[in-house]
Amino acid sequence: MIRCVSCGEEYDDNNVIYTCEKCGSVLELVVDIDVSRDIFEGRRDTLWKFKECIPVDETKIVSLDEGGTPFCKCGKLGSELGVNLYVKVEGSNPTGSFKDRGMTVGMTKAIELGVSTVGCASTGNTSASLAAYAARAGLRCIVFLPSGKVALGKLAQAMFHGAEVMSINGNFDEALEAMTALALEKHLYLLNSINPYRLEGQKTIGYEILRDLNWQSPDRIILPVGNAGNISAIWKGVSEFYEAGFVRDIPMMTGIQAEGACPVTNAFKKGAKKVVPVENPETIATAIRIGAPVSDIKALNAIYDSNGYSETVSDEEILNAQKLLARTEGIGVEPASAASIAGLKKLVDEGVIDKGETITCVVTGHLLKDPNVAIDACSKPSEVEADIDVLREILMNK
Repeated sequence: MIRCVSCGEEYDDNNVIYTCEKCGSVLELVVDIDVSRDIFEGRRDTLWKFKECIPVDETKIVSLDEGGTPFCKCGKLGSELGVNLYVKVEGSNPTGSFKDRGMTVGMTKAIELGVSTVGCASTGNTSASLAAYAARAGLRCIVFLPSGKVALGKLAQAMFHGAEVMSINGNFDEALEAMTALALEKHLYLLNSINPYRLEGQKTIGYEILRDLNWQSPDRIILPVGNAGNISAIWKGVSEFYEAGFVRDIPMMTGIQAEGACPVTNAFKKGAKKVVPVENPETIATAIRIGAPVSDIKALNAIYDSNGYSETVSDEEILNAQKLLARTEGIGVEPASAASIAGLKKLVDEGVIDKGETITCVVTGHLLKDPNVAIDACSKPSEVEADIDVLREILMNK
């Protein structure tokens, strides 16, 4: 069953619907988990090990073996910050970001519905993922990207997997508005995170965090917030497992935004239930450069209901955190992902996070998603003659 998060109106789960026909708000799937957690053991470590909790036809699954991503204990960085830190590395998914989780479920639903064309607007990662899964499913793929605002690694993926890519003269929010209008005219099946089936895949990050901690909840889950679907989805996942009795506690959901694109944080700090859009969002973290997040109500509910928090970080803090994580723990992430680490550091410094808390930071995309930023952040390689005496002297003097 599909239900409106605002007015509670209910719809059949085979309806092709993106927002509530009664009040216009966003929708969610209602899932009743009626299995023992023991049923998940012994299965291959992909998100489909939780198939009983995902409301699609399992005979139609379109998968690239996504999920089951690394859950890294980060002792050095955690010790430096005074917390018990784990990092969930979503860049290890097939196309290099957490979007694959939502796309496997969304594409499976597309096959179930019998559609022939799928589409999305994207700042990069969604388009890369959609293109790969559409190719896997044999469906036509249409992508709208904001002109000049997409990292090359992501653009290359979308084009290489055969998507029909159109560069829109406008920002992400304008591209999504156009794509949504075409979807409502039935030209394609929309697979942005406004589609509630996308979040059914992404909620499995929450499932895996609880399982990775041996069925214990961390004190806090920290993650970047752009279109706000991921924080909503993870909260849905941990809430479902909590209500099923699989864990005894729930985490504080903590969303981090870039200073130049922070409508959710602005709303949180005012105690509001809905955001005021940022008209011209700007940040080096392209994946979260979004001014009017479609899942704003869900995200704020997740933060408020979990006694969580939201904060902003500067581009400088993001880039410093990106280097810190790579050079301290060996985990390379794109700038948007590093927002969670930057946010952790800031909230520890401000005393919002207590010393000794168990923290899971979700890092959402791989370093090579945005190679230009990574290259620009580093010194150029030294040019040295292939002379062993010269090389020996350099090594011995450093």
